[in-house]
Amino acid sequence: MPDVSPTKWHLAHTTWFFETFVLKKWMPRYRPEVPEYAYLFNSYYNAAGDMHRRDLRGLISRPTVEETHRYRSSIDSYVDNLLSAVDEKLLAEIEPVVTLGIHHEQQHQELLLTDIKHVLAQNPLYPVFRERKSDLETGKVLPQHFVEFEETTAQIGHDGDGFSYDNEGPCHRALVPHFSLASRVVTNGEYFDFIEAGGYTRPEFWLSLGWITVNEQCWQAPLYWVKRDGAWWNFTLSGFRPVEESEPVTHVSYFEADAFANWSGARLPTEFEWERAATDLSIEGNFVESEHFHPQASSALAQDRDLDQMFGDVWEWTRSAYAPYPGYRAGPGALGEYNGKFMCNQYVLRGGSCATSRTHIRRTYRNFFPPEKRWQFTGIRLARDPS
Repeated sequence: MPDVSPTKWHLAHTTWFFETFVLKKWMPRYRPEVPEYAYLFNSYYNAAGDMHRRDLRGLISRPTVEETHRYRSSIDSYVDNLLSAVDEKLLAEIEPVVTLGIHHEQQHQELLLTDIKHVLAQNPLYPVFRERKSDLETGKVLPQHFVEFEETTAQIGHDGDGFSYDNEGPCHRALVPHFSLASRVVTNGEYFDFIEAGGYTRPEFWLSLGWITVNEQCWQAPLYWVKRDGAWWNFTLSGFRPVEESEPVTHVSYFEADAFANWSGARLPTEFEWERAATDLSIEGNFVESEHFHPQASSALAQDRDLDQMFGDVWEWTRSAYAPYPGYRAGPGALGEYNGKFMCNQYVLRGGSCATSRTHIRRTYRNFFPPEKRWQFTGIRLARDPS
């Protein structure tokens, strides 16, 4: 699958980032030990030079894993030496790029898990990445209800306090009309009802391009769901097991999320509604630090909260196209390609997932994917207009 990269490539690419944007700029006497790595481990930075085809990454047997680790250790050492030798003025110039590189690496740590899952899922033996924890809550979930939000002019975007990606700004004000938001994300059981109601065979629920995709790809359920002896099973990083109805549905595309919302008599929230609802919420949830590596059922403690699972578990599709905020301008050079060049034919997701680091997510964080993608831990939260 073209979107999935080998683990070794992720290790080398995150190393290449520091070599390219730190060492080559601020260490004039630095010379790459293997110049060809610049071509092999560039991802999409056109201004940084030519790059190897993404869909062919899995065919590259060299460098070996050992050589990749040696490359990584070498670059780390050079960066350490650079940062310890420069004066405070130059350090202040380098620091934002190093910080960006660390957050870039956190993004790839998440991709490592989702890519490993996709690769393991192709094996009919369904290998286990990590044994499932035994203390998980399963069973009946609290009924879904909708929380009302009055019309307001909300502050949207990052206010500049601490790190953020450039696509989270500029901070601006936006009118958010009256709406209501579901108290939790959609579960497997609720999505199962959509399947049983013929959701994948009824074009009236689907966007035109979504309906074409469903038929071309022969979708009948979320990615990693398999029907065996009349029952649905799904592949997880803890192995192959029956679908648990109480868990959040995941690995659904924007097309599927939108179709489910239409079938439910609801819609997906806008990213502005989502951010307005999350303004006063603490960033707590099932993140990668929990090491569950899978969305978890809404806990019994959720009854004390109006909104549950806003952070962690699954990235929540919004109906907002990924577009620049008012006044946005991409930065100069190759680093300016980090986000801005993708502001076309993609939709925004919010909240993070079970593969996201707690230290990586923010209320203003804008993830984005094309509407047909399913290999990330993506899920659904419903919204409604005033009746």
